[in-house]
Amino acid sequence: MPLLVNSSLPAGDFFPDHYQAARERWLTGLHSTPSCSERRDFPVPGQSPPGGGLHTDCAWLGARTASHVLVLIGGTHGIEGLTGSAVLLDLLTRLPAQLPESLAILCIHALNPWGYAWHRRCDAEGIDLNRNFIDFSQPLPANPGYRELRAALFDEDTARRQQVLAQYRRQHGQTAYEIAVSGGQYTDPVGPFFGGTAPAHGRRTIETLIHDFRLAQRRLAVIDVHTGLGAYGYGEIICDHAPDSAGAATARAWYGAECTLPALGTSSSVPKLGLLDYAWHAIMQAESCFITLEFGTLPTENLFDVLLRDHRFRARHGTQPVDHPDFPALVDALRAHFCPSDPDWRSQVLQRARTVTDRALEGLLS
Repeated sequence: MPLLVNSSLPAGDFFPDHYQAARERWLTGLHSTPSCSERRDFPVPGQSPPGGGLHTDCAWLGARTASHVLVLIGGTHGIEGLTGSAVLLDLLTRLPAQLPESLAILCIHALNPWGYAWHRRCDAEGIDLNRNFIDFSQPLPANPGYRELRAALFDEDTARRQQVLAQYRRQHGQTAYEIAVSGGQYTDPVGPFFGGTAPAHGRRTIETLIHDFRLAQRRLAVIDVHTGLGAYGYGEIICDHAPDSAGAATARAWYGAECTLPALGTSSSVPKLGLLDYAWHAIMQAESCFITLEFGTLPTENLFDVLLRDHRFRARHGTQPVDHPDFPALVDALRAHFCPSDPDWRSQVLQRARTVTDRALEGLLS
């Protein structure tokens, strides 16, 4: 029997229109959540388009002494926080009056609030937080495929750009192409999937939470909510633990055959550099695991097209081009890819998130 309550699914009520509304709704929900024992606020420099402040808001639900912790993360990739917020808000409606003494839930809302507020995957420095978890004391990783394609990616001539990219796919294959574009690059701050040259704010937030809540000493189930890749409406369980690791074995035990591994080529995702996952892998006990819950929307080519359009547009007009007449259309295209307004898609997302969360809790407490 699931630990969490299976209430109705008013999907439209949970998906916010923008970051500011999401934060207000999230904080209001916490005020009426009896199990919320601690709140943490990590402010980020800058403001949202309406002028409000930017914050990563974290909540610890349950006993501080709990030995088992479910961690739910939303908004690692800014704009994808529209769905992350919905999943977190839905969780609040499902909580029992009291969690078991051995269980706590750590909710991380809007890990990248600047990207969330400004409709981008990256943060204010152009950093893709999910490529930022590398050892910056070592030489930065190279991505020769990105260097080869960089001029084409920023080419405004659509036909010429598509011709170059298609030729690269024919020569190197689809996987190599996706790694070149999205695997992570550390040389081009205005380009997509830039991993940065130092730890980003979101990374420092995660490291602080791991330290302050002594998470290395607890059994963990971590779920990072993402959108934009994979089959429409389906929440793929992606495990980037090494295939022969204890973490991968735990993920398979908890999530079964639906658990996919990029390293084995069974996932819609290709192997990537600097993932958030790696910070958690480094501190996890044997019977813990980290998964990305990736909700598919439109095809991968549309993902690349809309992201490149975003990077080209902001390279010309700045990172906060609210007064440009073409900005609303760009935002609409980004939202359409990362958080479709389709009620069926939204209902599928919440139902799948519930199923995966229940499996995580069952495995965590087994």
